[in-house]
Amino acid sequence: MGALARWCFQRRAWVVVAWLALLMILGVTGRAAGSAYSDTLTLPGTGSTAALNLLGQAFPGHAGDQDTIVWRAGDGVRAPAVRARITAMLGQVAAAPAVAAVTSPYTARGAAQVSRDGTIAYATVVFDAQANSLPAPEVTRVVHLAEAARAPGLQVDLGGQAVENALRPSVGISAAVGVVAAAVVLFIAFGSLLAMLLPLVIAIAALASGLMTVGLASHAISIPSIGPTLGVLIGLGVGIDYALFIVTRHRGNLKAGMAPQDAAAAALNTSGRAVLFAGTTVCIALLGMLVLNVSYISGLGIAAAITVLFTVAAATTLLPALLGFLGLRVLSRRERRRLAAGPAHADAAGTWARWAAFTQRHPRPLAAAAVAVMVVLAIPVLSLRLGSSDAANDPAATTTHQAYELLADGFGPGFNGPLELAGTTSTPAGAAAFARLAATLRTEPGIAAVSAPVPGHGASLISVIPTTSPEAAATSTLISHLRDSVIPAAEHGTTLRVYVGGITAVNGDFATVIGHKLLLFIAVILGLGFLLLMLAFRSLLIPAVAAVMNLLAAGASFGVLAAIFQYGWGLRALNLGQAGPVESFLPILMLAVLFGLSMDYEVFLVSRIREEWAATGDNRQAVRTGQASTGRVIIAAATIMICVFSAFILSGQQITGEFGLGLAAAVLLDAFLLRTVAVPALMHLSGRANWWLPGWLDRILPHLSIEPATPPPALPSPGPASEFAHSEAAG
Repeated sequence: MGALARWCFQRRAWVVVAWLALLMILGVTGRAAGSAYSDTLTLPGTGSTAALNLLGQAFPGHAGDQDTIVWRAGDGVRAPAVRARITAMLGQVAAAPAVAAVTSPYTARGAAQVSRDGTIAYATVVFDAQANSLPAPEVTRVVHLAEAARAPGLQVDLGGQAVENALRPSVGISAAVGVVAAAVVLFIAFGSLLAMLLPLVIAIAALASGLMTVGLASHAISIPSIGPTLGVLIGLGVGIDYALFIVTRHRGNLKAGMAPQDAAAAALNTSGRAVLFAGTTVCIALLGMLVLNVSYISGLGIAAAITVLFTVAAATTLLPALLGFLGLRVLSRRERRRLAAGPAHADAAGTWARWAAFTQRHPRPLAAAAVAVMVVLAIPVLSLRLGSSDAANDPAATTTHQAYELLADGFGPGFNGPLELAGTTSTPAGAAAFARLAATLRTEPGIAAVSAPVPGHGASLISVIPTTSPEAAATSTLISHLRDSVIPAAEHGTTLRVYVGGITAVNGDFATVIGHKLLLFIAVILGLGFLLLMLAFRSLLIPAVAAVMNLLAAGASFGVLAAIFQYGWGLRALNLGQAGPVESFLPILMLAVLFGLSMDYEVFLVSRIREEWAATGDNRQAVRTGQASTGRVIIAAATIMICVFSAFILSGQQITGEFGLGLAAAVLLDAFLLRTVAVPALMHLSGRANWWLPGWLDRILPHLSIEPATPPPALPSPGPASEFAHSEAAG
């Protein structure tokens, strides 16, 4: 890494030009090729996917997204003035370029689209493509045409996936707020404007190149439209943090009297190695989502991993080049004046040195207190319910939320999430059995309405309206009851096969698939993390403790999410909709990201401790020195991440808010309680056992070094971990 730093430092102009050329090439290519994000959720082997495939074959003409325009009129929707105004508007919508068909409630076909009291009605708008393939301006045009029909006493709102996508707020404002907050923290940490700008420039360059690459990759890989948002969320925080660690080490080297080029080489050879290792770990954790074999989740993991790769590349190549341009100006004027008087030495009496000494004196109560707090915060996770948010969770002022409420008021809460029962009715006996099933469904509790069977090409469709909302637990119970009891009874003795589909069933199946594979995913990422840390630190205890700490951090952060988004504690103050289930794919994504970020802090802390241990062989001094020298920068880095993640709560979207709040809470707990309290305390209690690895295992394992090679101190003959801990305590 030192050689790479010197090469980039010496050829700094060429490195900067290369990065600018890369950004230009990606920008031009991306503008020409565009993106091809796909929100199609396929779950092979599930009933909802079987229903979707069957309906696609039976009704090939209904390939476009179907949205709704809803209105409420105080004088009744059939009043002549209301009817004339709405009919004119629907005619304009039907003539819009992206619209394939409009079904009005003022026609015989749409007569059922008026509520019983006659005050609420809706029209269905069928677009000519799926929601993720529709240009946002075309959908926005439909929204504007519909909203123009509003008048005193006439409320008009729109709902549906296409409308939701087109009106989704940009994450640009949230990202800008996060960058400003990070800049403030960096300026406080460095006291230098130029030093503050370095991590921001690195993060922005990495983020821009990474997101453009993700857009190009979407043509070859199925990446959801939320992928770039996740990339911004992770890339911004990680990019700033990685540069922060390297710049901090570089500044320390300059203050110690090293020449700028030597200081940069030494910084890359220490903190740069840790950045490379940490970034690799984050990517491994994100790509670990591929084991779930769910294309939607895999696409998110690939998008985030691409962004992280670019942050590592920028931190290890572009950053040394920029350090070459700045020279000593990376220090503040006051620091340069002090340096002119002579090299500085570490302050042995600083705040973090005092805290490290306090931790060494009281390791047991500190470790116990930190773990107790994490366990208490994790209690709500025992009742965690996974699901999917819908328009009910949109901010109250949005048109999609208002449309949801209007439909629920006029047609019942289950109207917003109808179930679609697809049956194979290619034979007369099958069609008759399907008709009998429709009659049976009308007598089942929990069902508000059942449509007549609609025949297609070899299959038929029944629409079932539950009495409860899509994200209610009772609706999930109804789907299970239909699949386990009602449908098997109707199929018995016939060739009929019926599958329950619809967006509500898809979301339920998604949550079930994720829930069943969650333990496998946890085992994979913990196992890989254990192996990497064991290779890096030649220890069994350090990776074991890290795994337990990661689980504690995950449990506590999920507990916070459950308390806020499921129980509704403080949800109204955050303007993030109403209480409901936690997004089903959130645990997977949060586990991957949290695991990677937690490993970042673990690597930066333990690599510094290991560096001191290799030089002195004194565990107590190594832990104390490592904690004192890394505590300030870990807290600064964590504070930046918390600011960046928390800024995404401002988006007003519940999914993005869950990501931001969950990751902010996880980083807060991990950095402030685990890495700067629990881990050092436990390492003090473990003594020399921290560095024990059986000789036979040490010989067969490849060597993966984070810190520069330094001959390790002699250890006593291998024995039980308790012996090492006892000998250290006695020493």
